[in-house]
This record gives sequence, C-alpha cells and structure tokens, in this order.
Amino acid sequence: MRCLGKQATIMNSGVSAENYRFFALFEDAGNRLDLWLCTRLEQLSRSAVQKLFEQGMVFVNGTKAAKNYRLKGNEEIQVSVPAPTLPDAKPEVIALDIVYEDNDLLVVNKPKGMVVHPANGNPDGTLVNALLHHCEGRLSGINGVLRPGIVHRIDKNTSGLLIVAKSDAAHAGLARQIKEHSFTREYEAVVYGNFKQTSGTVSAPIGRHPILRKQMAVTDKNSKEAVTHYAVLAQYEGFSHLRLKLETGRTHQIRVHMAYIGHPVAGDEVYGPKKVISSLNGQCLHAKKIGFIHPVTGEYLEFDSDLPLYFTDFLKRLKKI
Repeated sequence: MRCLGKQATIMNSGVSAENYRFFALFEDAGNRLDLWLCTRLEQLSRSAVQKLFEQGMVFVNGTKAAKNYRLKGNEEIQVSVPAPTLPDAKPEVIALDIVYEDNDLLVVNKPKGMVVHPANGNPDGTLVNALLHHCEGRLSGINGVLRPGIVHRIDKNTSGLLIVAKSDAAHAGLARQIKEHSFTREYEAVVYGNFKQTSGTVSAPIGRHPILRKQMAVTDKNSKEAVTHYAVLAQYEGFSHLRLKLETGRTHQIRVHMAYIGHPVAGDEVYGPKKVISSLNGQCLHAKKIGFIHPVTGEYLEFDSDLPLYFTDFLKRLKKI
C-alpha cells in the first residue's frame, strides 16, 4: 500500500492513540521527515509533530527516527499520535460575549481584565475556563492537549475580538492563516503624544527583552519580523486616537512598537510612563476588527466590535480637556 499526498491509513487503538502508516516514494528522497509529516498530519502543528519525535512515536522501517532524518524513498513510516490529555483548567460558568458561532469555531468579544489562559496567579476565571464549560467537550486537541482552540491571544488588559477553534481542522486552518499573515486584524488605541503625519508604519523586529525577561522589546537578537501600520483618527492635548493594523502578530506587538516610536499606549503599566492612568486599569487598546477565511467552508468572514465603555469614557474626558 502507498500513501500519496495527504491520505493515510488510520488504525484506531482505543482512546490511547491513533496510529498512522505512510509510504515514502522515491521522489520523496531528500526531504526532512518532520517537514514531510507536517504536510500529511495537517491537524497537528509543526511543534506538535516535532514533539512526536521527542516522545519516540515516529518509526522508519521499524526503527525509531530522529526529526532531522532525511528520506531515502521506498520507506514505511509509522506514527503514533497520543490522544489529547485533559487540561488542568476546569469548566466554569462565566458569561461570554459571543459574536459568532458554528460547529467549527466561534468569535468572542473578550472584556478588559479577563486572562485568556490559566497561569500562576490566574488559575481560574479565565477565557479558557469559560470556554471549557460553553463548548461542553467539543474542543480542539492540537498539540496534544484538549483545549478550546486558542489560536491567537490578546493580553489580559486588552479588550476585543478573539477567534476560538472547536475542531482540529479549524485550528490547523486558522493557524496556517496566521502564519501566512492573511488575517485581518485591526485595533484602536489611545497613545501618548501627537503625530505630524496622519499615518505610518513601524517595521522593527521584536524579541524577548535581554534583561527584563517577562517583557518584549525591539531587538536584533533572537527576534522575529514585526510590522504595524497605524492611522491617526483624532488628536487631543497630549494624546492621539489611532487605528492600527497588524501585518504580523508578535507578543505585545502594538504596545512595544508604540513605545519604541515614543508613543506608548495610554495606561500601559509595562511599556508606558511610570505614572499610569489609574482610571484605565491597564492599556487603552481594543481588538476592534477581525477577518479571516473560514477554514472549513472557505467563506470570508469579518467582524467588528464597538469600542467598550472604558475606551469611550476616556475619549470623552480627552475631548473636554
């Protein structure tokens, strides 16, 4: 039996694992095995495929294989994918502002102050806790953990739209679009200072801060390309209201880029001035619009959310100054 393209023979072995068997052809010779498998196990991310090698779950002609193994052609590849494990987070009855939902995904309007993932200091009350209850077990299992498909994140004190994948197919398709930078992601923010130009682009690589390891920074070391486009919507005394469009999606990208050009986001307690705007309780930043191709139906979907009360109240205060 030969397996061409994305086809595979799947042998279910109960709940413990799914076993796959592929046959490499002579024309596959020279390809790295981990990358070759990524195109055949599309429900898994690249990091999840590499983890299978680390766990000793990939065999070539019956011998355990390394991820950098290069195919010679005419080989049998066997892969065992463990069943997803249950997350540590527990379902909680927490109200969600759901903008859109179908069998494969949903779009949530996250409030300011809600953490996306449980972590030290925030073990419960998170978006994941709420989704575990809402989805009632219909969760994606990408990367080996049953979870409600958090494909991309926004910070605790950033409000706005977030896509959640219910199925592995949706998760993989959405992750692919993020990697290809084909998502439409627009934010609005109030930042310190005024601009001479009405629009601009910040193109500066972002990586972990060399000293403050919990922060990100513009740096050439161990960084990734980051591009943010901005347009000035209104200017007030000492502040500007911006629309920002992400071309890439790095951690804290808008907050880091705005601080880098001398216009930190108002209320930002990490990248802004030491004297914060306490009434904002964090940065004045809202993920307002999101657009993407539905990974199952192929339809383009786009959603827009109203500015939240904390944001509009701050704008009203600025107009009176």
